[in-house]
Amino acid sequence: MSKADDLRRLMRTEGAAVAENTRAFNEGRYRSVADLENYEELKDEARAIKEDAIARLPELVDQLREAVEANGGTVYVADDAADANEYVRSVVADRGAERAVKSKSMTTEELDLNDALEADGVDVVETDLGEWVLQLAEEAPSHIVAPAIHKSREAIAELFEARFDPEEPLETAEDLTYFAREKLGEQITDAEVGITGANFLTADTGTMALVTSEGNARKTVAATDTQITVAGVEKVIPTVEDLRPFIELIGRSGTGQDITSYVSLLTPPVDTPVVDFGDETTPLSEFDADRAFHLVLVDNGRLEMREDDQLRETLYCIRCSACSNSCANFQSVGGHAFGGETYSGGIATGWEAGIEGLDTAAEFNDLCTGCTRCVNACPVKIDIPWINAVVRDRVNRGEDSELDWLVDGLTPDEEEGGAPLQKRFFGNFETVAKLGSLTAPVSSRLADTEASRWLMEKALGIDPRRDLPEFERETLVKWFEKRGGEAASERRAAGGRAARESGARNRNSERRVVLYPDLYTNHVQVERGKAAVRALESLGVNVVVPSVASSGRAPFSQGMVATAADHAERVTETLAPYVEDGRDVVVVEPSDHAMFAREYERLVDAEGFASLSERSYEVLEYVYGLLENGADPDSLSAGGGEKIAYHSHCQQRTLGLETYTVAVLERLGYDVVTSEVECCGMAGSFGYKSDYYELSMDVGDRLRDQLEADGVRDRRVVASGTSCLEQIDSLVARKPQHPVELLVE
Repeated sequence: MSKADDLRRLMRTEGAAVAENTRAFNEGRYRSVADLENYEELKDEARAIKEDAIARLPELVDQLREAVEANGGTVYVADDAADANEYVRSVVADRGAERAVKSKSMTTEELDLNDALEADGVDVVETDLGEWVLQLAEEAPSHIVAPAIHKSREAIAELFEARFDPEEPLETAEDLTYFAREKLGEQITDAEVGITGANFLTADTGTMALVTSEGNARKTVAATDTQITVAGVEKVIPTVEDLRPFIELIGRSGTGQDITSYVSLLTPPVDTPVVDFGDETTPLSEFDADRAFHLVLVDNGRLEMREDDQLRETLYCIRCSACSNSCANFQSVGGHAFGGETYSGGIATGWEAGIEGLDTAAEFNDLCTGCTRCVNACPVKIDIPWINAVVRDRVNRGEDSELDWLVDGLTPDEEEGGAPLQKRFFGNFETVAKLGSLTAPVSSRLADTEASRWLMEKALGIDPRRDLPEFERETLVKWFEKRGGEAASERRAAGGRAARESGARNRNSERRVVLYPDLYTNHVQVERGKAAVRALESLGVNVVVPSVASSGRAPFSQGMVATAADHAERVTETLAPYVEDGRDVVVVEPSDHAMFAREYERLVDAEGFASLSERSYEVLEYVYGLLENGADPDSLSAGGGEKIAYHSHCQQRTLGLETYTVAVLERLGYDVVTSEVECCGMAGSFGYKSDYYELSMDVGDRLRDQLEADGVRDRRVVASGTSCLEQIDSLVARKPQHPVELLVE
């Protein structure tokens, strides 16, 4: 089965349930974090605690061992999965246990602990409802927090009826829950060993923090006289007091709950007496309180990840699933596609690369499009798109050491040798665009012939159902030079200033900018570039449009990080003199602006990044600033109450820039409604690839539904991103425009 076939199957069989539940979690997160006045401060605090904990991890593990052993427990640090399983098996065997009950634990999933115990004849029962459902169905989890998120209520009812043949039909969620509680209760009462995970472990007291939505973890502990906690070494934090920001954030980030139903702090050995379910008349004081406690700390690649400058951030993850819930692709296919052996969602690439290896991570890594929707969702501010780019880079080159270009000065040519042809094609789109414009319009006509489309599908995996870009022979840079360059722009800007010097205070009279000609604006969507120049000049701003390298977004998205760094250095060097001369940098394409504002921090030196990022603006953001500082809105085209439907670009939202576009359009008299759909599904080259075309369109269907809804279908469609414009053009009949074009109509 091809990748496209597999994704199509999952969209058909699991997509509806995954989409409904993940979107509900995501919307709940928005509502819940809005109630936190100090949300960003809590995230900063949580991040700082994890950074400190991972930096001091060996010291904290030693401290944790001392605390647990002082309380009568045992700590075992396992090198890998086999080591951890062998230790747990020995504890269970020494107890003579026939049954072990478990609360939800991703780490034990990682170890395949159930299989190891069952091979010894131990009956292992999952007590988390979702995990139990999957155990009955013999399926793997599809979500970090809600493992059975892909199953509908009807599917679970059918499963229970097939396995248990209940006397009464199970029709409602309440019926299913009560039935499961009864069945699980019977299993728990007969168990000798309880196995839990841990969300956090505090080194100072040996306390385990369990954050759950069900009471099963507490029952697992209370009902058995032997408790085994299995957790990755990264779960250790310094103190009990450090739990505060995590408890505030984990439920809100994962399921949108202000706080989850159960927050259990257990300091071993737990003093709760072991309940004797066989004699309900026994006084509580006479119950056996003699407990055994074992903490199994698992390395399994984590300490190596700790030494890896590019993957270390993965260890800050608190397994909240916010990256999954916020991801448009995950919402369509779930974790059985967007995941590896154990972990799923955006952060899974880092986990699977570090624990299972690059081959496993490579199977789903390309489902991350780098849209950055997960960046603001992560409660510990992990740069998940960067981790995915790093892993993609290593997959391309077939190695998992540190990025060679950071250490050995790998050249782009050396890097590209390992990348698949499709990625080299899209990663070097600058060359394609230059050739396309040089030979336009012939290039566009030839590319769209049946023979060319067949060849592109076979050789490059470009889906023939996707419209191709049409290159312009006259690029934006050539047009600007042809009309007179900077001198002509200054005359036009001066004319704009003179027309408005009638007493109104305008603090923009000396504004000068360098308009960055991104690939699409320069070679394909040239009209929006011209509109940007004219709009700025109308507001009295002197503009230059230099010839400059592409931002590196194209190679970066393909995991060709050395090539992206090479582009970034050339862009920084070219724009530096303009910035030093006092010019601001204005960017039309949001994904390129995001490179300057975010990714260049990793790709160029600190001085170059600071200089460029501090002086770069998205074009409508800049126009908003001009208007706020006294520029006359009458210099721009008036909206006259025209109805507009506006869709913002993903990275534009991550940077918090959407509001500027809406504010400018409303100030000019447009009646604007904004899209609630956060991702169009195109994501640059992603939507062109045959493997992902149908997934791209599935995500796009959500936007189509909104644009065709009552009260919206009669509006003109406006979108900020190149990908968004291309996708919308394939979704609805109305031709979309970039908002800057409206300013000079």
